[in-house]
Amino acid sequence: QVQLVESGGGLVQPGGSLRLSCAASGSIFSVNVMGWYRQAPGKQRELVAHISSTGRTKYADSVKGRFTISRDNAKNTVYLQMSSLKPEDTTVYYCNALTMSGLDSPLTSYWGQGTQVTVSS
Repeated sequence: QVQLVESGGGLVQPGGSLRLSCAASGSIFSVNVMGWYRQAPGKQRELVAHISSTGRTKYADSVKGRFTISRDNAKNTVYLQMSSLKPEDTTVYYCNALTMSGLDSPLTSYWGQGTQVTVSS
């Protein structure tokens, strides 16, 4: 089993910044893609950004130029630096990681518990 522990959510004013962190621990041989998703009430979970083990990134159009994803492979940790935050960024953010527990094991997807981000004046 793999545990993902998120931190860094909270309340921020429009135009402000927040940094989310997510650390993976447990039965990990390797971590492939790590990413952040968000889900508003009544809506499907959507990709915010993800990053491969080699540093390739992908962003949702709505956050390009404002959010930056990065990772520390030695710590199995992914970060999301969020800047120029808008009220429509308000929702719960979830960390995701695709991991392998062994050399011949399949990729398995794990989710964090979610962290609330609220952008309001």
